[in-house]
Formats: sequence, C-alpha cells, structure tokens
Amino acid sequence: MMSLITVSKAQSKLSGNIRARRLGLGLTQEGLADRSGVKLRTLRKFEQTGLVSLESFLKLAMALGCLQDFVKAPKPSETEFASIDDVLKDSKTKTPKKGWRK
Repeated sequence: MMSLITVSKAQSKLSGNIRARRLGLGLTQEGLADRSGVKLRTLRKFEQTGLVSLESFLKLAMALGCLQDFVKAPKPSETEFASIDDVLKDSKTKTPKKGWRK
C-alpha cells in the first residue's frame, strides 16, 4: 500500500500534535518532561525536529493521556460482512502467523 505522506512529514505532524496537546493542557515543556520522565532536552529536540525514541514518545503520550490512541493505530481493520455467506467464508480463512513477503 502506498502512502501519500513522507516519514519526515509524519514526524513533524506527530511532534506538532504532541506540542499542541501539551499547550492545550496548559503544560510547560518542563512540566511535561517531569510528568513523563523524558529529559527536557529530549522533549525540546522532539518538538523542534520530530526526532525521538519510541520509548520517549510513548512516555510523552502516556503523560498527555493519549497513549491508547497510538496503541490502537496499527490495529488491522475489521472485515465488514454483507451477508451470512461472507461470515462463513471468513471463518474458514485463518490469520497467518508469519509473513511471507520480503
């Protein structure tokens, strides 16, 4: 599946959204750093460049109350059924345990 957004654009949007949420809650960078356990320097760098480790990003999201949104994000979409026949066909197919593409 092709994406119309680049990785750098996604990083920029995520850091902007985290910053906006922080400001919406009235938190300073220092306050969020203290609440999340992420170093202030790391938070500042993230808000400026969008670069941060996954662990730090998840700590920030948890401190801002939006961790669950990020955990749900990569969840596979659920199949919608049009008829009972579709349900019966789907129950016969198994979810693969391993990938096969490189």
